[in-house]
Amino acid sequence: MQIGCHGLVWTGEYDPAGIRHAVASTAAAGFDLVEFPLMDPATFDATTARAALDEHGVAASGSLGLAPETDISSGDPQAAHAGEELLLRAVDALAEMGARHLCGIVYSAMQKYMQPATPEGVATSQQVIGRVADHAAAAGIQLSLEVTNRYESNVLNTARQAREFAAAVARGNVRVHLDSYHMNIEETDMVTPVLETAGELGYVHIGESHRGYLGTGNVDFDGLFRALHHIGYDGPVVFESFSSAVVSPSLTRTLGIWRNLWEDGADLGAHANRFIRDRVHANATIAHH
Repeated sequence: MQIGCHGLVWTGEYDPAGIRHAVASTAAAGFDLVEFPLMDPATFDATTARAALDEHGVAASGSLGLAPETDISSGDPQAAHAGEELLLRAVDALAEMGARHLCGIVYSAMQKYMQPATPEGVATSQQVIGRVADHAAAAGIQLSLEVTNRYESNVLNTARQAREFAAAVARGNVRVHLDSYHMNIEETDMVTPVLETAGELGYVHIGESHRGYLGTGNVDFDGLFRALHHIGYDGPVVFESFSSAVVSPSLTRTLGIWRNLWEDGADLGAHANRFIRDRVHANATIAHH
């Protein structure tokens, strides 16, 4: 299991200096992996990232959320084509830096929709994801579909929907991505979604109910980590939290960060690393009970 941290805990600037800072901060906090935000993969300096990762002994993954103009579920052929090109560029950037995971809201725009997804839009999304997955497979990269809340997508809001979507795509490197923040809004509990996706789960985000310090909200982390242990999950477990002290004004608006629960990313990250590893370790002792 790789314990990681989302890069927006460290910096909102992903020029070469920002990339190096994010990787160094990830290593200093004790994490194994940094998740790079790849909102513009065409300008992301994968060469600098690869050098920094090698220097600090840290692995990487990448995530993004599509925009309305790249929404592959919209029914707009032009947007679907633009979204597919964006996802292919993201895969290529990850391959260049030696990463093995692309995750996030890669199947629709990251926005609040005013109507349900259409069957035609979902089918187009599945077709695009299938082609991107084929490209990714050649580089040994896995696509993980993040299950998000109803205010950030209208396509995948539950683990069951994601499992069915992935089954329709029918590619071995297309997996389900669960996120405790979104699960806490949409699912009945923290255990059932993990058990339901035991054979498909490929990526996990750990976030508190208010996106602040872990353990200070109402997410049932004990149940979540017990379920992950029960199914023998061994993929990335990545801490995610946002503050307008770090992220850009546009992303602040998209994510609804109307109040900041932290200012010091270094302290927040170090706390999250200890919190996650303590629960992984505690559950490993169950075999001795």
